[in-house]
Amino acid sequence: MAKWGEGDPRWIVEERADATNVNNWHWTERDVTGWSTDKLKELLLGLRVEGPEGSCEVTDVPKLDGEASINNRKGKLIYFYEWNVKATWTGTSKTGIKYKGNIDVPNLSDENDMDDLDISVVLCKDEPNTPLTELMRKEGAKKVRAALGSYVGHLKSEFTQGMILPTANGAASKPQPSQTKVKVDKTQIGPSSSAPPSSTGVKISTCKFSLKETFLTSPDELYRTFINQNMVQAFTHAAAVVDGEKGGKFQLLEGSVNGEFTELVPDEKIVMKWRFKTWPCEHYATITLNMKDRGNETELKLECKDVPTGEEDRTKEGWKRYYFEAIKQTFGFGARLY
Repeated sequence: MAKWGEGDPRWIVEERADATNVNNWHWTERDVTGWSTDKLKELLLGLRVEGPEGSCEVTDVPKLDGEASINNRKGKLIYFYEWNVKATWTGTSKTGIKYKGNIDVPNLSDENDMDDLDISVVLCKDEPNTPLTELMRKEGAKKVRAALGSYVGHLKSEFTQGMILPTANGAASKPQPSQTKVKVDKTQIGPSSSAPPSSTGVKISTCKFSLKETFLTSPDELYRTFINQNMVQAFTHAAAVVDGEKGGKFQLLEGSVNGEFTELVPDEKIVMKWRFKTWPCEHYATITLNMKDRGNETELKLECKDVPTGEEDRTKEGWKRYYFEAIKQTFGFGARLY
């Protein structure tokens, strides 16, 4: 597992009042797989061609295997999509006879131009030969290619809102030419060394969330894991300063994460002020950890409030990955995930 703060670039943010990716410097990623599945079905279903022999229509899209995402790096939008599309077409002759066939597009990808797509049109096994197959191969394939091209167009227009963010002075940077030939690598970024942003006097919009996990250990052992400096250094795989007393402060990853313990109830409850170094100056989230003994395991409930709007997902996923999963892997407290 990557060291905490050096793996997932979504945890590294820049100076901005709402704590998002100012100046568009670091990787931000938006998963658009679900949206893409819906959009592809919307564009393909109902496609229809007609000829002297009859008509053909796409009646089902039973398989869409793949993924899609949009990434922003230094103001450049990078689109990644890769799909294996399988559809069903139904032909109706002038005399009313029905025929069924399949469409297969195995290489809808950011690495291929629309003209390079392999679109295979076949008649289902045991179906009698019909001129409608040729109609679908010629005219139907053209409409399928156009629909898939429309999907890419929608991907690059409708779903990029918010990917290019305003810079620190409030001006939105112009997107640089997009790239569609580059796949996202697992770039690792270390702790931010920039100075804390100055307070701008702007009221910060905030949100809250909650999490629940189960650990195969006792409440007292789990409690110590969060307040003992050696144990924190063990699961973060980095130097840390942790004063495990009420009013005690902590710093992780050279100060990239810091805060203060405001309430400690041994083996039951930890309340802390918690922040990223790059959040607005002196702005802290409040995190409450409640531990319940469940026999051979401990249930941990996390309540987090006052997280800057836009930071909910990366804060939540960061706690899951760099606290909960890291603790389980380091100390063998592994248990089922909720």
